[in-house]
Amino acid sequence: MTLKVQLRVPRTGFDVDVKFEVPAGRTLAIIGPSGSGKSTIVHAIAGIQEITAGRIELSGNVLADAVAHRPPHLREVGLLGQDPHLFPHLDALKNIAFGAWAGGMDKSVAKVAASEWIERLGLQEIATHRPEALSGGQRQRIALARALAARPKILLIDEPFASLDVEAAMDMRSLVREELARTATSAIVVSHSAADTLALADDLLVLERGKIIQRGTVAEVFADPANRFVRAVVATLPAHPISIQEEQP
Repeated sequence: MTLKVQLRVPRTGFDVDVKFEVPAGRTLAIIGPSGSGKSTIVHAIAGIQEITAGRIELSGNVLADAVAHRPPHLREVGLLGQDPHLFPHLDALKNIAFGAWAGGMDKSVAKVAASEWIERLGLQEIATHRPEALSGGQRQRIALARALAARPKILLIDEPFASLDVEAAMDMRSLVREELARTATSAIVVSHSAADTLALADDLLVLERGKIIQRGTVAEVFADPANRFVRAVVATLPAHPISIQEEQP
């Protein structure tokens, strides 16, 4: 279930122009300054953003190229963003069931699958609660379950923990890591957080103005940062007290 991405998307001031692969069962993190094109890449893979050149392929199936554009619901791609985008009129159980149904299950089977996710994530007490009654961490757990209940071949994770407090973010990182491993789902993580990258990713791309300037395993990139941004990210790690005050851009 390898994801192959080669795309170009015009943006104001520069083009997002990248080429990379995500092997089956691995998680790739994409980091870079705000506005460098990270979310553009994720949205292109999800089908929200059309590409002007290149090709996106998942498990041998073409999701998009310069002339064809498969609709998002037919891509077998899950998306977990900063806003869970839960359906406000559905309770937690039904939100998850919708994901399973969207993944191709019959509605009765989808409801059973949703119940299993509710139990697995320890959300029995809020199964009948609507999103407005849930905490931010609970909403993100429901959003994760809904995304994975659709059985995507790859999960796109775009800054999902930015609005959570430290403890809730730590719990969500652990949960996402466990569920990706349990379901053998590949993933792409977009984040400014070194904690997110270390906890979730195997491999790492550094993006600057739409171009990949460094790639490797997380350990390789963090051990030899290519630019000021990555040095700043690494400096947030207690084990890497790197000073960037005198560094040049």
